[in-house]
Amino acid sequence: MLKPLLIEIGVEELPAVPLLKELKNIEKKYADILEEYALLGEFEFYYTPRRLVLWHREFQTSQEDSVEEFFGAPVAVAFKDGEPTAAAHGFAKKCGVSLEELGRAEKGGKEVLYYKKDIQGKASVELLPEIIEKWLKSLDFGKSMRWGSLRESFIRPIRWVNVLLDDKVVPMKIYEVDAAKTTRVHRIANFNAVAISGAKDYFQTLKNNGVTLFQEERKEKIFKDFQAIESLNGLNIEVDEDLLAEVVAITENPTALLGSFDEEFLQLPPEVIITSMKEHQRYFPVFKDGKLINKFVVVSNALTDDFSEVISGNERVLRPRLADGLFFWRNDLKNGLSTKGLEKAAFFKGLGSIADKIVRETKIAEELFDKYGIDASKADLQRAMELVKADLMSEMVYEFTELQGLMGYYYAKEAGENDAVALAIKEQYLPEGEESALPSTPLSAIVAMSIKLDTLLGLFSVNQIPTGSRDPFALRRAVNGIIRIVNEYGFRFDIVADIKELAKNYEGAIDLEKLESFILERIKRYYKVNPSIIEAVLASNERELLALGRKIEALNNLVNSEGFDEVSSTFKRVANITKDIDLTQPLTVDEGLLQEDAEKALYKRYKEVIAVQYNSYEEELDALLGLKPELDTFFDNVMVNAEDEKLKNNRKALVASIYKNILNIADIKEVSI
Repeated sequence: MLKPLLIEIGVEELPAVPLLKELKNIEKKYADILEEYALLGEFEFYYTPRRLVLWHREFQTSQEDSVEEFFGAPVAVAFKDGEPTAAAHGFAKKCGVSLEELGRAEKGGKEVLYYKKDIQGKASVELLPEIIEKWLKSLDFGKSMRWGSLRESFIRPIRWVNVLLDDKVVPMKIYEVDAAKTTRVHRIANFNAVAISGAKDYFQTLKNNGVTLFQEERKEKIFKDFQAIESLNGLNIEVDEDLLAEVVAITENPTALLGSFDEEFLQLPPEVIITSMKEHQRYFPVFKDGKLINKFVVVSNALTDDFSEVISGNERVLRPRLADGLFFWRNDLKNGLSTKGLEKAAFFKGLGSIADKIVRETKIAEELFDKYGIDASKADLQRAMELVKADLMSEMVYEFTELQGLMGYYYAKEAGENDAVALAIKEQYLPEGEESALPSTPLSAIVAMSIKLDTLLGLFSVNQIPTGSRDPFALRRAVNGIIRIVNEYGFRFDIVADIKELAKNYEGAIDLEKLESFILERIKRYYKVNPSIIEAVLASNERELLALGRKIEALNNLVNSEGFDEVSSTFKRVANITKDIDLTQPLTVDEGLLQEDAEKALYKRYKEVIAVQYNSYEEELDALLGLKPELDTFFDNVMVNAEDEKLKNNRKALVASIYKNILNIADIKEVSI
């Protein structure tokens, strides 16, 4: 039988970030537990800052009856001379029955002991307390807390439990809280528990008393308020999706309100104002004609018809935040952009100070600058490297660490540094992730790449190699950033030769093979293609990042083209014929030893193909694989393993020469479709 089931776990205010991190797992964990108890069915999950709610429109009132089968030892083993052995007694004990109750069945061609047990499904009312407690204990919000005399812990104290099956309370005690037919509404509407008659009444009671239970409804309400504010005032609200998710999680009755702050604070860099509003107050910044203005939007949880006090209260809270920012800004401008003090700021044990790191980064930057010959001033590069970490000594970055680099840019501009230097300081950490912007100039790219390379080489030199998911210095992200930069700017960077040269700047011994393997592992994860394509390209011994990327792209395009499987079979045959030939040595084909028309035609076409200067690896690989018709004819009409040793070796050299050229791009035989 199916009946409605409502589960409400009432808590003190849930912190938004831990809740949102676990959100993707909450429903799955509950579904897994239901499946374990053979009660899985459709349900919905809702949350507000004060409650976690599970709603089944239809829930099984009991488990279905089932049958459990037991198979024991072969009868020939269970009985000797008509008497039961230890195997028979043991099986009967396992089944919880007497020997006389055991049956026989055939299994694996043998007669074995058998017992079938009918299991009556348990009532859901009996199982729900265990299911709910198991679900709550499975949730991982990071930190948890204890309260009262409880040994159990949860993210916040549980204050009420409301579990109704067919509108009747399911008797249970969870975290020392007895289930009751009550809920809590918005505190302003009623601070005390509110009695409800059933599930329908529950939903209506919340709605009538200032609680929008459904998170999607709260989000939609916020968006509508935003649109109304924008339309009425001719403004644009910057909607940060992460911030919006937080606001949805901390409100039960959201109302978006427009507040303002003194224009004096607009002399601050926009990012300082935005960071103060977002990080500390969960306010949304407001723009007009593309420029930040002295307005903000706060999403209130108040239940009132007059929000004037709410707005003024939030304006009062924001003012000291911005005043602090303005104080830091003015102080930092007065002190100037300086690296003094960085020699006392430790980077990592064995790697010296931040000042030492700057020296290493500068060496790398100068080497890369000379190697790539970019159209920029080397003096600008050196000046940028000198100042790149200077803002770490500023009061603003001490307060807002997430603004490092960005504040250096503003302070450099205020100090009269040229645009190239200031921009390089600003973009030194780019790219910061998969979707992040890249440095916008070659000079900035050199600076950013040098910083990532020093962090990578430095930490490997003191054996701080990421293991498993542990990567506290984001070295995997650093490698991804280097790959993106070289692909964007066409920098040719060899992860063997160039890394070996740069490693000379470090005192600690760097395990270059481990570092190469680490980078290769990132490459395998960076390119979203058939893994065998990457393996095929790596088998060519290519270790220059730009070429690697282009070869992977070229091979991927050809592998996904029509008819590649037929081409692949031909060239796997080529690879098989040449497996005993050392392709690292020069290969010579004696044209005078070519006798058959098919081998002459193949050689002629091969010479034509390799004589062309190709614009891309894809064109070159396409041309080489285009030898398939001539190769097929060759294999059909020419005996490669001729009795004449000279003929045999010459024919193998011809086939090997073709494969050697392909192998410069990829080892085709490694590709699996």
